[in-house]
Amino acid sequence: MAGTIKGASNFSAEADAQKLRKAMKGLGTDEDIIIEVLCNRSLAQRQEIKMIYKATIGRDLINDLKSELSGKFEKVIVGLMTPITLYDVEELKRALKGVGTDEGCLIEILASRTNDEIRRINETYRHQYGTNLEEDIASDTSSMFRRILVSLSTGNRDESHHVDEGLVKQDAQCLYEAGEKRWGTDEAQFMTILCTRSRNHLLRVFDEYKNISNKDITESIKSEMSGDLEDALLAIVKCMRSKTGYFAERLYKSMKGLGTDDDILIRVVVSRCEIDMIDIKAEFKRMYGKSLYSFIKDDTSGDYRKVLLQLCGGED
Repeated sequence: MAGTIKGASNFSAEADAQKLRKAMKGLGTDEDIIIEVLCNRSLAQRQEIKMIYKATIGRDLINDLKSELSGKFEKVIVGLMTPITLYDVEELKRALKGVGTDEGCLIEILASRTNDEIRRINETYRHQYGTNLEEDIASDTSSMFRRILVSLSTGNRDESHHVDEGLVKQDAQCLYEAGEKRWGTDEAQFMTILCTRSRNHLLRVFDEYKNISNKDITESIKSEMSGDLEDALLAIVKCMRSKTGYFAERLYKSMKGLGTDDDILIRVVVSRCEIDMIDIKAEFKRMYGKSLYSFIKDDTSGDYRKVLLQLCGGED
């Protein structure tokens, strides 16, 4: 796993803080300087710049960035300045508050994070908003979709590497009997197995399921479920098979067709640029025959595009 954004080797938080202040002082803002500094520093270095900026300049860097920037460019830059767990927490809160719920965001974050990441999200969410993520999800969603999100939000998936072949066969049979083999679907069985079993176990279950039903598990989910429930279960299966493939598909879908879904595009690029963006890029090219760089170049514009192109690591 490797990210496209690395720390600067001859790093000086003080020099960077002064540079940023100069870029924002007076009339107009030098966006290129902001990009040059913040997109070439690691998250830890950006946090240091934020602290030194306050200590030496006596101002809040995030507030200054927010007042000088706007729109999508502001959203990416402020996202980059946010510690990764807090970034996830803020995105989850945004997805839950106000009119309508951004179900896609809830699914993406909860289905793709590890147990440790989910636990940190829960702690930070409580600390940040004084409420419980699980309760907020429960009050904002309904039926089986709610139960799946709540289950994922506990961060209690089995993470062992041991695979019990007897249980594999049993789970595959259970899924078959809960869906393809009966009239109607026993969604609770799908939830129990897909939300709690380990990755290694589930990969074997998917193979065994295909032997029993002559169908891939994703085909069965598509024919048995619909709407948010279908999306959630498919996301779990895709993340188990290949997290980088899942994110590559999210990026592709955010840009194909009419208009761009900036929320998805920004969130995936910002949240993965220091984790596995190099692998996501390679997977994107393999899946779609065109580089992520050229997709972003053709589909976005302005300073926002410059940042995204930098964060996805240039053309290759």
